[in-house]
Amino acid sequence: MNRSFSDLSEPGFNEGFLVALAHFGAMQIANMLLRTTGTHPQKKCFLELGASHLSFLTSQIVDTLILNMELSTIKDAFDRVTKKQKLSSAKTQEMLDQIRQEIESALDKMQSANNSDPEHNYKAVLNELKANLLKIAPLSQMEGTQKELNVALSKYGKLLEKYFNPDISKAYRNIDVDTHTLNQIIANHFYRQELFDIGDHFVSVAGEPESASTMKAPFLEMYQILEAIKNQNLEPALNWASMNSDKLAQSGSDIVLKLHSMQFVKILQNGTRDEALHYARTHLSPFASSHMAEIQKLMASLLWTGKLDRSPYHALLSGSNWDKLAEELKREFCNLLGQSYNSPLSVTVAAGVQVLPPLLKFMNVMAGKKQEWQTMNQLPVPVELDREFQFHSIFVCPVSKEQATEDNPPMLMSCGHVLCKQSILKMSKNHTKMFKCPYCPFDIDAVQCRQLYF
Repeated sequence: MNRSFSDLSEPGFNEGFLVALAHFGAMQIANMLLRTTGTHPQKKCFLELGASHLSFLTSQIVDTLILNMELSTIKDAFDRVTKKQKLSSAKTQEMLDQIRQEIESALDKMQSANNSDPEHNYKAVLNELKANLLKIAPLSQMEGTQKELNVALSKYGKLLEKYFNPDISKAYRNIDVDTHTLNQIIANHFYRQELFDIGDHFVSVAGEPESASTMKAPFLEMYQILEAIKNQNLEPALNWASMNSDKLAQSGSDIVLKLHSMQFVKILQNGTRDEALHYARTHLSPFASSHMAEIQKLMASLLWTGKLDRSPYHALLSGSNWDKLAEELKREFCNLLGQSYNSPLSVTVAAGVQVLPPLLKFMNVMAGKKQEWQTMNQLPVPVELDREFQFHSIFVCPVSKEQATEDNPPMLMSCGHVLCKQSILKMSKNHTKMFKCPYCPFDIDAVQCRQLYF
């Protein structure tokens, strides 16, 4: 059941890893692990996992960086190089053709020369050939185009080095990380990717064996169910759904209906109409009131027993339905475990990589102020993340134009408007006087303001 390490490319997230995400994602984790000295269990384990495992993370980071970078400048430089190369090649070929023609012409003249004084004739032809070659000046012409090509290649190499070989350690910050939580996140990542041997080795070396079985067991069960679905065996999935039907219903999931629907189609395809009808009466009838359209579609398919592939309902037999069902079961399984569908570590790597380019650009500007960077409480420059990485609301004070923080939280005033705490303190002279709301005519007593929690 184990898959290769190259399958770890799925992004994912849960709230337990928000702190690491706020600290620029996986680069913080990678830097912490790689900078650890001595025989720290995390570093030792990563070293023992081998260069191939670490090279995966590196390749994912490089691939994502390339996708998120502005490549127009590099493309233009590459186009210039190719243009110069084609010009140089064409010029060289032109010179070679001229030289070949002159030599062939000289050979023809030698062969047709008067035999009375062949030596004199040969010398005359060779002198003419030499003069013609000097007139063509092949070396000087080819050197010119080759020089232009070398200049373009040199500039292109420097541009590649600038964009694709950045010193990412400039964006590193010293942060305090809960080692136990980090160990669990890494081990959980391995188990949820079906890399059970690697996960076991990690928790063993990292000194977390007591939590290994708790994390591992649910994912073992999940992949056993998924393996059965891969073989079009729905019994393990139906047993799991039956045992967790109440929880699935509370979460609003319809995975139970989808499992029974797939089993119904399987019976209709391989069995008889009576068997399929009996299964529908037993397992699908409870869903008739809430999912009438789906049930009617399945019941109509009974009319096409034995020729469902030629019916209006042939889509029910699509192989992609099994893949979709497996993905949805995996999602619901993780949901019942209280975990995200995707790996927290993977999404942190992806989010961290996305913010690396602007952070590196900022650090190049702030090269002489590394200490200031280490003590900043929030990002000094705006960094945009894709919507897939946005999980919580962000409040920006309309007065100070600053983003709320733990030390400067949003405060609800008695009029219903919201400002940050520091703005209220300044406007109220540290709670010593009333002040007017910037948005309405109400007089505000700072003592009555209440902190908001998003």
